[in-house]
Amino acid sequence: MYFFLANLSVLDICSLTSIMPKMLAILLANDCNIYFAGCFLQMYCYMMCVCIEYALLTAMAYDRYIAICNPLRYLIIMNKRACAVLAAASWIAGLLVPLPHHIVISQFTFCDSNVINHFFCETAAVVKLSCSDTSIIQTMNYILGLFALFIPFLLTLISYVFIISTILKIRSSKGKSKAFSTCSSHLTVILLAYGTMIGVYIHPGAMDTANPNKLPIAMYIVTLPLLNPLIYSLRSRELKVALEKALMKTH
Repeated sequence: MYFFLANLSVLDICSLTSIMPKMLAILLANDCNIYFAGCFLQMYCYMMCVCIEYALLTAMAYDRYIAICNPLRYLIIMNKRACAVLAAASWIAGLLVPLPHHIVISQFTFCDSNVINHFFCETAAVVKLSCSDTSIIQTMNYILGLFALFIPFLLTLISYVFIISTILKIRSSKGKSKAFSTCSSHLTVILLAYGTMIGVYIHPGAMDTANPNKLPIAMYIVTLPLLNPLIYSLRSRELKVALEKALMKTH
């Protein structure tokens, strides 16, 4: 789990780095200009980070499934090689899945307003400025949602069906509580992540919205990376002990 948390932390840093510097420049210096190439790079980095995050969350769900449903074989199944393969597959998939989407958008002609109705180069807001036929993006948007959101969600859901089924079979309330505590942090992050993204993108006409849902996206981009360390740390006894030792040393 800590190996996947390290990957998630690196991903959060990448996500914030791709968007926050420009957002701060807009808020603090009123610098609202961005180069065309820089806009496309930011747009790709955002979607890449989204895809990688849901792939990592799915890998972590599988890790929790093995830990709870097959604990005696956990160290054999989730060895270093298996963890490395799952993490590498998550990063590679995240790099490749949004690529066709953005290659098509880069071929569009932009001849209307050059003012993006968003606080960063979000795909729907950028596509809205194009005077080309963007109907293909509507279709590709659903395909991207299928691979980046629905399939990881389905795999995560299947993992948690088995996890909950196993927990309910445990007779002692202490055993149930201990088993549930091992996946409660992960489940909290999943609910927050999928809740915000499904509310923004997975609905008819999401690409044609004149006033995009900026608050859920801002929550996803800014709030979730800040909450992730707190959610996982507060539920981890090892991290609590390490924090207490560090505080004792400072005093």
